[in-house]
Amino acid sequence: MSGNPAPPLPGPAYWGVFNSDWHFCARGRQQSPIDIDPYKLLFDPLLRPVHLDRVQTRGLLNNTGRLLMFRTEDGDGWPPLNISGGPLLYTYQLAEIHIHFGINNSTGSEHKIHGYYFPAEVQLYGFNSDLYKTMSEAVLRPQGIVAVSIMVQVGHRDPIGSTCAIQDLLVRDLLPQTKHYITYEGSTTLPGCWETATWVLSNKPIYLSPAELHRMQGLVQGSKEETKGLLGNNRRPLQQAHHRTVRTNINFPGAGEKYCPTMEQQMFYKANRPGR
Repeated sequence: MSGNPAPPLPGPAYWGVFNSDWHFCARGRQQSPIDIDPYKLLFDPLLRPVHLDRVQTRGLLNNTGRLLMFRTEDGDGWPPLNISGGPLLYTYQLAEIHIHFGINNSTGSEHKIHGYYFPAEVQLYGFNSDLYKTMSEAVLRPQGIVAVSIMVQVGHRDPIGSTCAIQDLLVRDLLPQTKHYITYEGSTTLPGCWETATWVLSNKPIYLSPAELHRMQGLVQGSKEETKGLLGNNRRPLQQAHHRTVRTNINFPGAGEKYCPTMEQQMFYKANRPGR
């Protein structure tokens, strides 16, 4: 979980062998990402809306050689951006934003929704600031981090940003206009796959124009003079759910009636596929 240029790594299947500290990558039972099956979601009426402070933050959007990562910077006059509510029992402070994407529009997101990959996925990582002092400490501890996931779809709206210093980022404006989400207990999707993450997946995507997606898909690893290949296709492969409960605050039509409720009537992801 660092914004510095990363040394070459073996493929995700070998992370648990490459470093003994990353043993969760090979043997963990609550690993991420997963394929979200809408027909197996559990409606939880106690789930609250997720709250993000409406404050500006600053930092650097950096090509790490593995993915695009924005890291927040502290400073005078820059209050922390807190994430709370939802399934969270504590307050979490935004530390990093990860952007995973493919080299074309058919794949790119780490999570699948109903068997469908999105062109990209934006992940907001925050650490439990009630119990821990830093992201590095929290990622190793229980209830340590939250990961808020937003899928990216092809559209005609403003871009997320560019590879540069960002001084006045209002993260809340990046989020889709919905209070609905899906949540489960999982892990980070980079080494060492620590199983300390509460995932919150927004039930609607945000949009980038075809030109902006194409520009992002053309980013390379390393410098332009010594390129090591395209940066895209930087998602971790899907992991087994192992019978984990995946909850939602979507109140399905027909809940409590004789037939089994499904997400079909509220399937925003499916409805927002191109051509639908």
